[in-house]
Parts: sequence; C-alpha cells; structure tokens
Amino acid sequence: MHALNKNRPLRRIMLASAATVSGIVMLLALKPHTAPTVITDSAAPAPSAAASASPGASSGSGSSGSSGKSGSSSTGTKTVTGDTVQTRWGPVQVKVTIKNGKITDVTALQYPSDNPRDQQINDYALPQLRSEALAAQSASIDTVSGATYTSQGYQQSLQSALDSAGL
Repeated sequence: MHALNKNRPLRRIMLASAATVSGIVMLLALKPHTAPTVITDSAAPAPSAAASASPGASSGSGSSGSSGKSGSSSTGTKTVTGDTVQTRWGPVQVKVTIKNGKITDVTALQYPSDNPRDQQINDYALPQLRSEALAAQSASIDTVSGATYTSQGYQQSLQSALDSAGL
C-alpha cells in the first residue's frame, strides 16, 4: 500500500504541515539583495567636481606638457570621469578618454560586483556597453537585456562625463 493512502489521514496532515513549515523557513532564510551603503555617496560630488575641472586639473596632474593641449577642446587627449550613479544593485561610474573630439575609450570604474551573479551579468554587459558607446560616440546607447539598471547607470555616468568634457 501507498504511504499516503486514505486510511491514514493523520500521516497526510503531518507531511503537509512539515512541508509547509519547511517552505516558510526557507523563504524567511532568503536575504533580499539591497544596494550597498557606500561612503562614495558623500564623495560623489568630488569626482564630478574633479571631472568638471578635468580639462585643466586632470591633464595638468597627468603631465605638464598636456596642459597646453587642454586649452583647445577639439584637439589633444583628455580623460574625464563621470558622476557615480547609484543604481538598485550598486554604484556605476565610467571614465572616458577623448582624443581630438572623439571617444577613444570608455572604462567602467565602478559597477555592481557584490555577488557572483552581479559579476556574471556585468562581465557580459560592460563590454557591450563599451562597444556601443564607442560606436555611437555618445551616451545614446541601447540597454543590455538583463542588465537594465547597470545600463542606465552607465548611460548616466557616461553622459555626465561627456557633459564635463564639453561634448
């Protein structure tokens, strides 16, 4: 005979109760993913202030010979750091290298990487976002499916860097 036959209703009640309690315990044990509390929130204005002063400040700190080139915005190479954008899964910040008025490189300085899933998503999304930005030569880039929040943060940080660079 089957263990859950109709002659033993108490056994069925006990098994159903045990399964329900186990399910509730497992649900309560799950910890929701929350955005990390990062001290960079208070430091976020500092990178943007440095980024807005970057034509003179960052090229002047990099090498004294570059400061002559930074006077004309259409020639020379400059590197600008965008604002830190807080997303649901963590901060996103990019650095843009501009040479002769064209975007030559985009590097993600900060991105969500608290757990293996974040790392997996961003290992896939960040190269796509970089290639889109280089192809578009602007912050008007497509969102990567599965990395919506990171994509939006990337676009906002990229736009702030481009605004600071005067593009």
